[in-house]
This record gives sequence, structure tokens and C-alpha cells, in this order.
Amino acid sequence: MSEQTGLIALLGAGRMGAALAAGWLKKSRNRVEPERIVFIDPHLSDAARALADANGVRCEAALTPAIARQVSDIVIAVKPAMVSEVLSPLKDHLPENALAVSIAAGVPLRTLGRALPGRPAVRAMPNTPGAIGKGVSVCVANEAGDGPDERARTERLLKPAGPVEWVDDERLMDVVTAVSGSGPAYVFLFCEALAAAAEAEGLPRELAQRLAVRTVAGSGALLTSGQGDASELRRTVTSPGGTTQAGLDALMGGGGLPGLVRNAVAAAARRSRQLGSDSN
Repeated sequence: MSEQTGLIALLGAGRMGAALAAGWLKKSRNRVEPERIVFIDPHLSDAARALADANGVRCEAALTPAIARQVSDIVIAVKPAMVSEVLSPLKDHLPENALAVSIAAGVPLRTLGRALPGRPAVRAMPNTPGAIGKGVSVCVANEAGDGPDERARTERLLKPAGPVEWVDDERLMDVVTAVSGSGPAYVFLFCEALAAAAEAEGLPRELAQRLAVRTVAGSGALLTSGQGDASELRRTVTSPGGTTQAGLDALMGGGGLPGLVRNAVAAAARRSRQLGSDSN
């Protein structure tokens, strides 16, 4: 995976953390040997336990000073309110060049810096599709974590969840959280609504759900195929005066769907800023 030889500590082996670890353990050129990984979680999920048992990964309830001194990379996947509490006791034990990558939503770099002063730190925002390798992660680093080596290490840690993007202004992370972090829920809600509308128009429930799911999934695949951006693809499926145009007029009239999405992103971004304040 990298030239680093120290331990990779996964602090919080929940669904996303376990998905990243599963990617590290896949047989490939960048595979991480199991003896380099340690799961740190007092309440390990069944999925994480099974992954650890199948690969011989070490599991511990806490990151002790003895383990911390062997760590080269630490992925922080605990609840945002717990970050300072679990990291602060480690500041005298983690090596100075240990890279800390946090996927705890809303936790700012200053919180990581206070807990682990002097260490390279990266704030990352993956999203739910990352659990099956179809997501995207967006990162911002402190000064110590913004070198080419640290970026490469970060990308290798997060790559199992999907592509990795970077921003230079941490203030943009609240918008990232509101779009790619919360966005899957918006898509799921739209899929629910589409299925419910189909059922209301007379389709059997199971068929309505299958059509809605396949339509949303296929449209997403088309968007990532390189055959056009969202606006271009929308125009190709919309004939003037046709059925699609009638539906879009209903969705977009008076602000409609675009206005609702704008409000949703703004509300989620505000909440992300609040979570960041609460974590200090």
C-alpha cells in the first residue's frame, strides 16, 4: 500500500471503517498485510469481527500507548463528539509523523490539531456509497498533512471507498458534507417518492419500486459514463411538449425541486457547521 511499515489503526470499525479495511485487505498490488492493521473498537460489529477473524487482523478495545507508538497511520471513524476524548490521551505516544485521517463528520482540523499537536492531519468526508466502493471522498489537510507523501498516503487509505478529491479551503467541507455526504439520502428520498407516485397512478407496489430503483441507478450510471453532464443528459431525454417536459414543468415550477434542493443543502451545511462547533 505504501512504504510505511508502521501500524494502520482503525479507530472505530463501523460500517464505513470496516469497508475501508476490507479494501486494504483485498489481494492487489496495494494490499495491506493483516499484521499492519489493528481495529480499535470496544463494541466491534459482527461484520468487522468477521472481517478481522477471516484475515487475522488484531482487535483491541482501546489504543494503548504501547500500540500508539507503533502507528504510522490512524483512521478516525468514531462519532464526532468522541474525537477529542479518544485522541487527546494519544498525543504523547503517537509518532510525530503519524498521519491522522478523520472521517468523523463536521470535526474541524483545529480539533484534530489540538488533540494531536504537530501531526499531519486530514479531514475527510466519504459518503454512504463508499461502503460498496462506489462513493467519493473529499479531503482537506493541515499544513503538515498537505505534502505529496501525506496526500498519497491519505488517498491510498480512502481509495477503497471510491475516488478522492481535495479542497484547499476547509470552509468548503461543510458544503461537501451537505452535498456528497448527505446527498445519498436525498436520492433515496426521491426514489421513494417516485415509487410512491407510480403506485398512486396504479402500478403494483413491487413493480413501482423496481422501476424507481432501476431508473435512479441507471441514471446515475449514465451520469458517470462520460456521455454528458446532467444538463445535457436531461435535454436528450426531454422532447418539447412531450411527457417528460410535462413532468419537469411540474417539478420545476415556482422554484420546485431546484429550490427544495437548494434549501436542503443549505440546511445540511448549517448543521455541519454546528456539529463542528459542538466538537470543540
